[in-house]
Amino acid sequence: MSTRYPFTAVVGMDDLRLALLLNAVSPAVGGVLVRGEKGTAKSTAVRALADLLPPVAVVAGCRFSCDPASPDPGCPDGPHRAAGADSRPARMVELPVGASEDRLVGALDIEKALADGVKAFEPGLLADAHRGILYVDEVNLLHDHLIDLLLDAAAMGSSYVEREGVSVRHAARFLLVGTMNPEEGELRPQLLDRFGLTVEVAASREPEQRVEVVRRRLAFEDDPAAFAARWAAEETALRDRIVAARALLPQVVLGDAALLQIAATCAAFEVDGMRADIVMARTATALAAWAGRTDVTSEDVRQAALLALPHRRRRNPFDAPGLDEDKLDETLEQFKGEEPEDDPDPDPDGPGDGGPDGGGGGGGVPPQGDGPDAAPESPSPDEAPAPAPSPGGAGERAAVKAAEPFRTKMLSVPGLGEGAAGRRSRARTEHGRTTGATRPRGALTKLHLTATVTAAAPHQRARGRSGPGLVVRRDDLRQATREGREGNLVLFAVDASGSMAARQRMSAVKGAVLSLLLDAYQRRDKVGLVTFRGRDAEVALPPTSSVDAAAARLEQLPTGGRTPLSAGLLKAHDVLRVERLRDPSRRPLLVVVTDGRATGGGADPVALAARAARLHTAEGTASVVVDCETGPVRLGLAGDLARELGGTAVTLDELRADSIAGLVRNVQAEHATARRAA
Repeated sequence: MSTRYPFTAVVGMDDLRLALLLNAVSPAVGGVLVRGEKGTAKSTAVRALADLLPPVAVVAGCRFSCDPASPDPGCPDGPHRAAGADSRPARMVELPVGASEDRLVGALDIEKALADGVKAFEPGLLADAHRGILYVDEVNLLHDHLIDLLLDAAAMGSSYVEREGVSVRHAARFLLVGTMNPEEGELRPQLLDRFGLTVEVAASREPEQRVEVVRRRLAFEDDPAAFAARWAAEETALRDRIVAARALLPQVVLGDAALLQIAATCAAFEVDGMRADIVMARTATALAAWAGRTDVTSEDVRQAALLALPHRRRRNPFDAPGLDEDKLDETLEQFKGEEPEDDPDPDPDGPGDGGPDGGGGGGGVPPQGDGPDAAPESPSPDEAPAPAPSPGGAGERAAVKAAEPFRTKMLSVPGLGEGAAGRRSRARTEHGRTTGATRPRGALTKLHLTATVTAAAPHQRARGRSGPGLVVRRDDLRQATREGREGNLVLFAVDASGSMAARQRMSAVKGAVLSLLLDAYQRRDKVGLVTFRGRDAEVALPPTSSVDAAAARLEQLPTGGRTPLSAGLLKAHDVLRVERLRDPSRRPLLVVVTDGRATGGGADPVALAARAARLHTAEGTASVVVDCETGPVRLGLAGDLARELGGTAVTLDELRADSIAGLVRNVQAEHATARRAA
């Protein structure tokens, strides 16, 4: 077994270490979501936590880690009567982003189940993680069907595997820890709420602290065993303190004053449901036990709020998580009751030292200020400045704010895809309605019972069937084919030229694109942004799952200059060509936002734009042109462009889901009609 980097050797990241330690003291807190930029040792800290957890007593020979003191009566390896007990280290099980459903929940041998009625079950990662840690790196990239299974297990404390009437259930209670880079997209709200605490981490900008990080990492890589031995005493002391805090936890009193502060804080920040109140109460109690106290103080409640509420407060999808600490302090002061008397001999390592043992440092948001843990001075992805505009000549105007977003009509890609799970276009998926059956390629995951029985039935006499069971062989098994929805690559090509520069008009255009970005966020699409103005086009944002980054670039987009429409279409074609090589299963949807004018890019800009559009048509790219032309006299140039693209044109008004300007536009039908006409 490889040597892990010691937890106590991690430099800085006080909030992260505190959140992990509180979960070690009280697993009922509900886990930790770690958000932060790449290369900040998120995974290193999480993996190091496992070595600090106390050993786990398990029933000897049980594959599902049953507790000898109260074994699960429904355990597939049970019943456990007078079984021996073993002790093993606490497990940390890692769930890969690309894991299959069978790897997560376990696999049931359908052939034996149908033929012999035997539940031959191979446990999955949920069984391995029972009474331990389930760690998901890049949890925001996890496929929807795996997220659904995680949600079920986290809610019920057990995992069910059901295949055509044959089912197996086992306990699955685990500490859920996830790490993610917000630049790559956000989590579904349902899974986000399942994490008890959340912390933001960022690399220190203090040179001395960065030097210490590098020094320790190099020493660890040179000799992991020797490095771990140097920190063994600190690791042992921290492990003993966790055990002591666990023992003290049942004696901690959560008084009415603290409960009132918790309830008032959750109400003030308008969090949904009651889970936030419960998590805050458990966190405040764990904080008191960690500090060696039996009473919960206002500072415990404050720190609990900073850890438990940032990801639960109501906010728009593109808003960064975090709490208004002034508002938090006002609420706590308003509902402050009588505080318990201070411990005359407080623990010198208690929560007042600002380190991982205590509450200083800001809780659920990155520490601010000029200290060693100061947040980075460079802007976050949500605040990233737009790339320097290409030369646009005179008349360039500053960026205007987007109009209020609205709910858009459904735009989908024609045909049947096989891309990543999502909510936009039709696709063959692991989940959805059953549309047929086929021979399995590899492991069987979804049995089509009728097709399997039909395939096996003619051979029963030849196979010597004598009993009630059906004689089923591997060749008889049929995989169910299912149809659901996929996520697409939505590439926006936005005209930022002078013809779009009227402030009211550009504000409406940005509001429309922002609305489409919100729609892409909800449908789990990747998005990209190409802008064209002046003499050229540029990729303002390469295709990414971070829809909020696209919204930030859009907000800061200046306008002015000529309209190089052909350059914008060619740049979009280059982006899609590269993305097809990277991810050929993810189908693109090109959304061109323009009034259709072409006034730059060559001697005959209109002909050049038409030629560039036909490149997309030849590739079969589904396209939508959002017609931004306004005024009593309209030239219809956006409609001409849509016909060259083989797609459809919609006005800003028609884009609204509640619009009565016309029938609902479906890209699939319009695309097919245009292709037939061509």
